[in-house]
Amino acid sequence: MPNNTIRIVVDAMGGDNAPQAPVKAAVMALNEKQNIEIILAGREADIQSVLSSCGSYPKERLSILDAPEVIETAEPPVAAIREKKNSSIVKGMTLVREGGADAFVSSGSTGAILVGGQVLVKRLPGVLRPPLAPVFPTLTGASLLIDCGATVDARPEHLVQFAQMGSIYMEHVLGVASPRVAIVNNGAEEEKGNALVKETFPLLKACPDINFIGSIEARDIPSGYADVIVCEAFVGNVILKLYEGVAKALFTKIKGAMMSTTRGKIGGFLVKPALKSVLKDFDSSEYGGAPLLGLKGLVVKTHGSAEAKEIMHGIFQCVQFKEQRINEIIGEYIGNK
Repeated sequence: MPNNTIRIVVDAMGGDNAPQAPVKAAVMALNEKQNIEIILAGREADIQSVLSSCGSYPKERLSILDAPEVIETAEPPVAAIREKKNSSIVKGMTLVREGGADAFVSSGSTGAILVGGQVLVKRLPGVLRPPLAPVFPTLTGASLLIDCGATVDARPEHLVQFAQMGSIYMEHVLGVASPRVAIVNNGAEEEKGNALVKETFPLLKACPDINFIGSIEARDIPSGYADVIVCEAFVGNVILKLYEGVAKALFTKIKGAMMSTTRGKIGGFLVKPALKSVLKDFDSSEYGGAPLLGLKGLVVKTHGSAEAKEIMHGIFQCVQFKEQRINEIIGEYIGNK
């Protein structure tokens, strides 16, 4: 393999559509990018069965890490990580920790991935809490929501680090110069908010190495008002799920309205090219998954219902993350604080 080859473990057993979706995503990614090697972690017989129907792909860049155990979504995460040593999540993350791979991508149990990230891959020195940070579409491009599920009972110092790591990600991965950072609040005024927001606001305001622009209300998030949106995990998860749900409902209503009458069908035919472009811009699967920032290796969590396209983009996220040295930059930045 060339020296610049990036090795990525894909959890073949994680998610509602496993093993079909992760295995197909791996094949699609290998056929599109020449500088990656993929290790499919999971039950070897199941993986081979799907591969047999996937057509041609560079077999020399794909291998299987046999992992006969599966961590189910409903299992207690800590117990699952401790007891299921032969699961795809544990074996895949262990390979990342040991340097056998650069990244791990999974649609499996969020809890197990969060626990495994901290226990197996481990945090970078100085990182207080690793946040989940998905990129999602807005009217002006894309924004990063940090945290959306990792640290529910966050403290002010955690949110400040989230803002710093999120700024690094947006600048180096998405190329946003001096990304605008805002904290989720129930009003624009500085004196508003709950205790956490009120304590965090002046810390962010005084932070010299981020471009803090103040509070952001939920209704302003889709407009692209901020590039990095900071909040604790409970709020972030609610925002993300509502965002996705409203988008899905709206697109369903538009399609239903256009198909309900002959005039609507004609109009739909005329606007179809423009509508497809808009739908693609607001398709969250185009952005891959949510990286768990601040770890010694990269871990990306895709939706539990992810199809092959979303998982493939999650793989591509890992490539860009590695090429831009995000781990090293975050480690150097946090380590110097």
